[in-house]
Amino acid sequence: MSVNNVRRVFFGAVIGATGIALAAPLQPGVAAAAPAAVYASGTTGVVAPSHAAAAAASQTATHAQRGARALPSSAGAARLHVSAPTAAAATTSVSSSLLENFNGTSSNDSRRTNFNQQFEPPDQGLCVGNGYVLEPVNSAFRIFKTDGHSLIGPTNVNDLFDQGSTQFTSDPRCYYDPTTNTWFATILFLSGGEVPDGKSSQLDIAVNSSGNPENIWTQYQINTTDNGGNGCPCFGDQPTLGIDQDNLYVTTNEFSILGPAFNGAQVYAFSKKDLVAGAPVHFAHFANLTSGGSIAASVQPATSTGSPNAEFFLNSLDPNGTGDHRIGVWAMTDRTALQHGNLPKLSSTVITSEAYSIPPQATQKGSTSTIDSGDDRMQQTQYINGLVWGELTTTVTIAHDSTARAGAAWFSVRPSLSGGHIGASVIEHQGYVVEDKGNNVIYPALQSLPSGNVAMVFTVTGAAHYPSAAYAVLGAGQSAFGAINIAAAGTGPYSKTSTRWGDYSWAVIDPTASAVWLATEYVPPLSSQTPNSLSNWGTRVLEVAVG
Repeated sequence: MSVNNVRRVFFGAVIGATGIALAAPLQPGVAAAAPAAVYASGTTGVVAPSHAAAAAASQTATHAQRGARALPSSAGAARLHVSAPTAAAATTSVSSSLLENFNGTSSNDSRRTNFNQQFEPPDQGLCVGNGYVLEPVNSAFRIFKTDGHSLIGPTNVNDLFDQGSTQFTSDPRCYYDPTTNTWFATILFLSGGEVPDGKSSQLDIAVNSSGNPENIWTQYQINTTDNGGNGCPCFGDQPTLGIDQDNLYVTTNEFSILGPAFNGAQVYAFSKKDLVAGAPVHFAHFANLTSGGSIAASVQPATSTGSPNAEFFLNSLDPNGTGDHRIGVWAMTDRTALQHGNLPKLSSTVITSEAYSIPPQATQKGSTSTIDSGDDRMQQTQYINGLVWGELTTTVTIAHDSTARAGAAWFSVRPSLSGGHIGASVIEHQGYVVEDKGNNVIYPALQSLPSGNVAMVFTVTGAAHYPSAAYAVLGAGQSAFGAINIAAAGTGPYSKTSTRWGDYSWAVIDPTASAVWLATEYVPPLSSQTPNSLSNWGTRVLEVAVG
């Protein structure tokens, strides 16, 4: 690993350097289908203090896309269509209620903080703690009180990471860790400003251990250019975010900046103890990963509650874009070795699951234009009560309607370890969440509470709905989500000139209540849209009590 940077700022104002950092078939109970793959090699590195961020310059208005690149697959292959029940047909459910429901960061916020530039999609981040809600999206963020009152923002998202206002960043995520009273945020960075020059890339990590997200943040910058790698200089697309009692975990998909080369998933682990202390940070990096005989992609680390005996990850497969019925289960063990500059152990296996495939474009009420449903990569992953939860968008059909549409597939996996590596792992529950005839469910994210109750958030769009923010709940031990609840109805169709949506929603446990905070994209009131209507996306923040 090469030399990189760490720095402390208060929303762009330099405070001072912190110093150098070191860097089944469709039935439950399906066992692991293959022996674990063990990755014995990895790298560690060091990071050094950064230089001051460049000053912002004025720019002319533009409309541009940011967000994840499509994962490689064989073009023209037939897709697998999955038959699934409607969520409303579930025979069991659990009560739920909306505790909070307010507009989050919007396309107009993004325009206001970026010199009239307009970006899509938002790429939804969300973290909640100590009475604060931090919501970063592509190019902007806000800090709210938990009642929806806006405290800070809209502000350029680069301020969190001590980057100049016109630098290219994308795919923000964040997490509040109640065990250390610390906020973490991540984002990818490409050199060269709003039009990247193709020379370098990095992963930016921001840390605030004060408990108050309005206070000072410390920045770490990890070089992801991989000079000398296949097709590089490269970048780490769509950095994810996971955490446990020992480390912070980030995974990326490595692409060539200027070419088509794809080098698969990259897995990073950072010592949480070091990050919280603002001290030199030890980190490890794993590359050249495979899953099910193909290059691994979008390996999602879990946000963990409790003290698991490993950090667990999930990924979908579908290497040819033709559908699949397998998921990858990963474990990182010997995690405290990282604090001493040594390498943890990473291993993976593949188990049989329900079927899933790349979803079709989603229709919307009031328009002939469609919305990009993305692909079938694994979305957010969570570990709690001995289970690893995950979800993705898939193609589905429903009873009495053979038309393929987008729906959510979800998985609850009970992992195990054997000899310090991932062992036999079984799916305890799995299923689909779908809407009525002619409608779609896209970009799901879920969280399970300590009680075992679960809430899932997503966008609903189709013949009966403008793109709307919605959720569904699952009772502890139940096997099917209940009926879909529309929390915020879309106010109109998504702009015809804008097709990108997502690329992900987000969900987190409320640290103080039996509730889940949820955030997703929808079409908001006109006041949250750009004045020229070229970009009319918004986000909705919800708190849902379950049970």
